Amino acid sequence: MSARVDPMGSSDHLESGAALVRSSLDACIKCTICESACPFAVATPLFPGPKTVGPQAERFRSGLSSADWSVDYCSGCGICSRVCPQGVRIAEINAQARARLKERTGIPLRDQLLARPDVMGRLGQPVAPLFNRAVETPAVRTIMERTLGIHRSAAIPRVSPRTFQSWSRRHPPAPGPDRVVYFHGCSVNHFEPRLGRMVVAVLEHQGLRVDVPEQGCCGLPLQSNGNFPAARRYLTRLAHRLAAAADVSVIASSTSCGLMLKREGREILGVDDPALADVSRRTWDIFEFLRDLHERGLLRTDLQPVDLCVAYHAPCQQQNHLMGKPAIDILSLVPGLRIIELERDCCGVAGTYGLKREKHDISMSVGEDLFHDIRGLEPDAVLCDSETCRWQIAKATGYPVVHPVEILHRAYSGGGRPPRARG
Repeated sequence: MSARVDPMGSSDHLESGAALVRSSLDACIKCTICESACPFAVATPLFPGPKTVGPQAERFRSGLSSADWSVDYCSGCGICSRVCPQGVRIAEINAQARARLKERTGIPLRDQLLARPDVMGRLGQPVAPLFNRAVETPAVRTIMERTLGIHRSAAIPRVSPRTFQSWSRRHPPAPGPDRVVYFHGCSVNHFEPRLGRMVVAVLEHQGLRVDVPEQGCCGLPLQSNGNFPAARRYLTRLAHRLAAAADVSVIASSTSCGLMLKREGREILGVDDPALADVSRRTWDIFEFLRDLHERGLLRTDLQPVDLCVAYHAPCQQQNHLMGKPAIDILSLVPGLRIIELERDCCGVAGTYGLKREKHDISMSVGEDLFHDIRGLEPDAVLCDSETCRWQIAKATGYPVVHPVEILHRAYSGGGRPPRARG
């Protein structure tokens, strides 16, 4: 399949991506649009706002000593960068400032653990039933909060006893003249392998051969927690594994991890590696890819009715792709499906942010309007492209929350029953 055309993947951009992020602050005119749009500045006085912590403070930063602790309360949701009329990369500036802060103060053990979901998944897998029961026990959650600082009410996913990679090694590739590479990410591999199987089935239904190479974490959680050196190592290793399949589209089902490959690894981490440049140009979000197939008349439309009313939440990182909402575009083709688009920006979890003891209440406050809307609508299910957002919404509302590809898989498979509630 054709690779995506990305002008941001040019060599000139790669050489100056991280520098351009910082230099964009000179365009800030202090209009405060970003401050008004930031849901976290409203939720807590500990975060004075993206302009204040971002371009305004950045002008006075030099070295490690001037990085202020309040920048750590920026969630990295990217809303500020998206709404800035001057194109200032505010969230990206904040992420780089957080990394400088962590260089000075160090990174707590809790944040080191949360930033490595692949390690947590591997450790939990051999004892998955025991692990899953334990983390749902109030006593264990209390101990985790007191010792590690992981909030007792935070949404923690269940570890799967078998990884998606183990399934893919036994799954014979479907024959076909065209092939794609599936970048499944840590979540599918260790926590949601069923989602990975559905992604493969949907892509194979389009007549594609789906290759699933060995892969690891993209480094996004490490980046979000300020550990840039480790994040760069993870991302570079992943890029080289994915780049082995030359001139083949790379399909990501995690909208946040896909964005890391597309843009954030180069612009925030400053990774200047030919393999990442190559993979970046070829990476698609799953529904972005399916919409492209549809626009070229190549998408299979043998869709059976799915008689459900679903609410769709586009998470922050999905919106940061600046690709519209392709999941709605494709699911609108499904007969009988009623889709209600939720007009809220953020669920509050921001990856690992909402899991932390000192930030959980802030996270829930940010997401409350979204949770209230869902309760009021009483949908059969909620759809969301981001794994941590799905877990947060399910925990907060009690409604089943699934990736949009699950609905498409149902339509291709002859419909089916509504998703079951989590837990």
